[in-house]
Amino acid sequence: MSVSFRFIHAADLHLDSPFKGLSKAPEAVRKGLAESTFAALKKLTDLAIAEEVDFIVIAGDLFDEADRSLRAQLALLHEWRRLAAEGIAVYAIHGNHDHLGGKRAQMELPPNVHIFGAARPSGLPAYRRTGELAAYVYGMSYGERAETRNLAATYRTAPEAPYHIALLHGNVGSIASHDPYAPCTLEQLIGSGFDYWALGHIHKRELLHEYPHIAYAGNLQGRNPKETGAKGCYVVDVSEARKVDMRFIPLDQVRWLEEEVSIEGITTEQELLRVLERRVAQCEERQDGGEGCSLMLRLRLTGSGVLHRTVSQPASLAAWLDQLQASWPNESGGRWIYVYGLSSSTNTPIDWQVLQEEDSFAGELFRLSTRLQQNEEQWRELAGLAVAEMADHPKLNRIGREKWDALQKEWLQQAKELTLGLMAGDGDDNRRS
Repeated sequence: MSVSFRFIHAADLHLDSPFKGLSKAPEAVRKGLAESTFAALKKLTDLAIAEEVDFIVIAGDLFDEADRSLRAQLALLHEWRRLAAEGIAVYAIHGNHDHLGGKRAQMELPPNVHIFGAARPSGLPAYRRTGELAAYVYGMSYGERAETRNLAATYRTAPEAPYHIALLHGNVGSIASHDPYAPCTLEQLIGSGFDYWALGHIHKRELLHEYPHIAYAGNLQGRNPKETGAKGCYVVDVSEARKVDMRFIPLDQVRWLEEEVSIEGITTEQELLRVLERRVAQCEERQDGGEGCSLMLRLRLTGSGVLHRTVSQPASLAAWLDQLQASWPNESGGRWIYVYGLSSSTNTPIDWQVLQEEDSFAGELFRLSTRLQQNEEQWRELAGLAVAEMADHPKLNRIGREKWDALQKEWLQQAKELTLGLMAGDGDDNRRS
C-alpha cells in the first residue's frame, strides 16, 4: 500500500571546494566564496527541517576531494546530527570527487545516515517520520575516481517496495562536455522499473523525464563562472496515488551571473559607464528582493555602435572594470556584489543593405554567409572542414567535441560580423551604418 511522503533530492555538495584565480578580490569576497559551500549545506538542513521532509537523498560528490578535509567532514557530521534530532534520514552515495578510495577521518555516523557501498548496488527501506514504509532507496558509491561501468544496468528493484528511488552519480546520454563516468542511456533508466532516478554529477539542473521521474538536481553552490544562475535542490512530494510534484529551492550563498549590455546608441565612454553602473545596481536590487545571496557578476558588452573600437581595447575594459569595482567596494560583512569581469563581443556598425548589393570581396563574402545560413547541409560541410584538425586533436576534441558535433549556426553569425566588421573598419565608410 502506498503512502504520501516528502523527500529532498540533492547532489554535488562539493564541500570545501577551492575558488581559484581570485587573489585580487576583496577579502569579503574571498571569505564569502570559501564559506559558500558550508553555508549552502546549512541551508539544506534548515530547509529539510522547515519542510518537514521524511528523508534526504544525496547523489554523490559530498566532498570536493577524495582526500576530504577534516573541516568538511566535521561540518557534514554536524548537519547530519541536526537532521537526526528531527527524525530525518539521509541516504547518500559517493561519486568521482569523493570516491571511497580516498583518505578520510574515522567518524561514527549518526543512525539516521545510510551510505551505500561500492561493491554492488543495494536497497534500503525509507520511512515516513511517523513510521510507515514510504519507499526503498537504492544506490552504489564509486570505489575509485574513474568509474566507467554502466552501474545503472546492475540496479534491481525490491519486490516488496511500494516506491523505488535510485541514486546514481553518472553521465546519462553521454554528455560530451562531462566525464563519461557511470554512463547509461535515458532509455535504460526509463525502462528500469524505478519510479525516481535521483541523479548527480552534472551540475546543471534538469528534469530529463516524467513518470518515471529522472532528474539532475544540480549542485547546491556554483563553483566557477560557468555555473551561473540559481543552485539548490528539489523538494519532492509523492502522493498516495504516486503523483509527483517537484519544487526547486535555491540554496546558494553566492551566485554567479553573466549579464549582457548592448553598446547600441551609446556615444561616449562616460555614458557607457553610467549604463554599466545601472545594470550592476539592477542586479543588486533583484537579489535584495529575491533569495538575498551575494553575487559574482560578469558583464559582457554586445551589439554594434560607435564605441566598438574603444571597447575592443583591453586597457579601456580594465579602466571601466576598476571603476565598477571601486563603486561596490565589498568591505563590510553581509551580502555583497563583486564585478569580477568585463568583456566585449561587439561589432562595427555596418549597413547590411549596402553590403548586399556591393560588387566587392566583402559583398561576396556577405552573400556567401547568407546562403550558408539558409542551407544547413552546406554550412555543416564547410564548418566541418574548418574544425577538422581541432576535432582530430585528442585534447582539443575532449574539450570541445560537443561543439564540434553541434556546429552552432551562431558561429557563422559571429564569423560574419567579425570578418566584415574588420573589413568595414579599414575600408569604405559607406558600409558603416
